[in-house]
Amino acid sequence: MGYPDTFEGFMIKDHKKWSDFQKDTFKPKPFEDYDVDIVIECCGVCGSDVHTITGGWGDASLPLCVGHEIIGKVIKVGSKVTLAKVGQRVGVGAMISACMKCKNCTHDNENYCPKGIETYNAPYPDGTIAQGGYASHIRAHEYFTFPIPDSIPSAVAAPMMCAGLTTFSPLKRANVGPGMHVAVIGIGGLGHFGVMWAKALGAKVTVLSHSPSKKDDALALGAEHFVLTTSEDWAEPLAFTFDFILNTADMTHTFDMEKYMSTLVVNGTFHNCGMPDAPIPPINVQAIFAGNGGKIAGSKIGCRKEILEMLKLASEEDKKLWTWVEEVQLGEEGCKKAVEGVKENNVRYRYTLVGFDKAFPDRKTSA
Repeated sequence: MGYPDTFEGFMIKDHKKWSDFQKDTFKPKPFEDYDVDIVIECCGVCGSDVHTITGGWGDASLPLCVGHEIIGKVIKVGSKVTLAKVGQRVGVGAMISACMKCKNCTHDNENYCPKGIETYNAPYPDGTIAQGGYASHIRAHEYFTFPIPDSIPSAVAAPMMCAGLTTFSPLKRANVGPGMHVAVIGIGGLGHFGVMWAKALGAKVTVLSHSPSKKDDALALGAEHFVLTTSEDWAEPLAFTFDFILNTADMTHTFDMEKYMSTLVVNGTFHNCGMPDAPIPPINVQAIFAGNGGKIAGSKIGCRKEILEMLKLASEEDKKLWTWVEEVQLGEEGCKKAVEGVKENNVRYRYTLVGFDKAFPDRKTSA
């Protein structure tokens, strides 16, 4: 067998051997009227992949093929598909389906659909477990496939499907723009996007980091200021400074939240994108909120409307907001290198797995 009955992927079979990938076959869900089949060209490596395969977010449905920053070519469309066409280059992010009928879905909040299905490690109604993009093909609902502008290379576009959208959406929903001062915590896979988007939207940007080695990169990405958070009194000069703090670090459980919250303007927002394995410690409500009425918020990726706007912004010639990416050949060793690099924070700033034709030499590239 093979496509369309089975796909191939590089899979993890044991949380204790979380970087030992093995090539195997799996069955996709049954093909339906709104489905799109994609032959994958490349796939970004996300921190979510690592949290999942290590078991940091709980036991996964193993064996599992992760990856939700997917770029590829449409090779088959269902009878009711209108948003994608055969031969088109498209992306798929961290969600692959939703009910498309509820209030959330009909109000550009499909990423919060109670019946939403994530791109991997999630059950379909028939019991099939969704498998991700370290694979030969993927099957997705048309609404969760996004046309990629010609000017953006595939390896650059791939990390935008999750990391890019995860940081763009909260900035847009906070109406970040000229006259606002945004702080971005952490310069990594998420944070480097946060700096680029906030700057492109017109805000003044400061990076808060515990790594002095990140200063030059922060400034090159568009930040105007860089603040080290390793000194005891780092927050004092920044009292009532930031309209919006975008926290992209997954170490929130180690933060002194009182210090971060003190840097917000009155009614400013501390927004979480990073999702640590450990819970946030108890918060002293009086100490954190009484001083400036600050808010703590969070979000989950973004909606189709936002990803299309993000891609349009990134494709504009005068901006050229491209991912800082390192390409890695897909395979057992390549997957191992990439996930271990992400786990060790040893990448500047995203890996994209490439060379899928080499990894799957016998796969079908047409329906």
